[in-house]
Amino acid sequence: MSDFSIKNKSGTPKYKQIIAAIENAITSGRLKKGDPLPSINSIKDSNSISRDTVLTAFNELKTRGIVQSVPGKGYYVASESVNVAQKVFLLFDELNGFKEDLYNSFLNNIGDNVQVDIFFHHFNHDLFSKLIYDNIGNYNYYVIMPANLKNTNQVIEKLPADKVYILDQMHEDLWSYSAIYQNFQTDIYNNLTKGLSLINKYKKLILLFISDKQPQGMLNGFKQFCKHYKIKHGIIDSLKDQVVTPGDVYVIPDDRNLIRIIKKIKEQQLILGKDIGIISYNDTMLKEIVEGGITTISTDFNKMGARLAHMITNKEQLQIENDNDLILRKSL
Repeated sequence: MSDFSIKNKSGTPKYKQIIAAIENAITSGRLKKGDPLPSINSIKDSNSISRDTVLTAFNELKTRGIVQSVPGKGYYVASESVNVAQKVFLLFDELNGFKEDLYNSFLNNIGDNVQVDIFFHHFNHDLFSKLIYDNIGNYNYYVIMPANLKNTNQVIEKLPADKVYILDQMHEDLWSYSAIYQNFQTDIYNNLTKGLSLINKYKKLILLFISDKQPQGMLNGFKQFCKHYKIKHGIIDSLKDQVVTPGDVYVIPDDRNLIRIIKKIKEQQLILGKDIGIISYNDTMLKEIVEGGITTISTDFNKMGARLAHMITNKEQLQIENDNDLILRKSL
């Protein structure tokens, strides 16, 4: 592809004509993956157009993943999949059953011509920062799950604000961005209140709170509930040396520790739902049946994924609090 012409009197913007010419060269086989594109100056000079017009075309192709730039060398064909209209950068903290539901719901609703690349920061701020910095300018939209990492706004602010969507946890310094989030403080308070009559059957309410993974709002709402209803309570950060005592009811936010507490209950030959109570977080099909059913505080992750896809597809700039509810089962 040594040359192509831009029509000055065409109703199609010049940058879109450049995009179409490159796409046609790829689909016809004249350009293949790894081939260099003509230089910005050669396209500019041969068509008497501005450098910015050429850059606009190249940048759109870059965000779609069709071309890539190599500093000092120019632009190259990165992919022959010209049907990809948009690319979405999806940054999760970790993958588990309910977030897989969110991810699949998002994919099922975002459209066939959108490429979604998923990454994980595993609650590591350095990795979080690197993944974002390495992908600035490579995507049309950035969906970011900051979890409880601090000062994420200092990284996220490097991205175009109208291209960012915050997911799940919200921080005070991120309220300027579009988001679908959970209000963890209000949710735990309201849902424990719904289960108050059952909680009152027990002597003590215990929250397992791991500060580097669980949201601060969860802890605040738990304390607010216990203070308001004068509930004897405790807060622990590990089950390692914990001896479960008849009359205790546990709030367990993560599934790994849910398995550990059930194992301890069995080892001590206690009866779940009678001697010991459990309230888990984030419902799954397994929790419907294990030990006769585990009570959960859960948001609708399928709804969250579908709504996020709708927001991106329609370019909506909104902040939406996702519904959350208490699902009562035998464990309480």
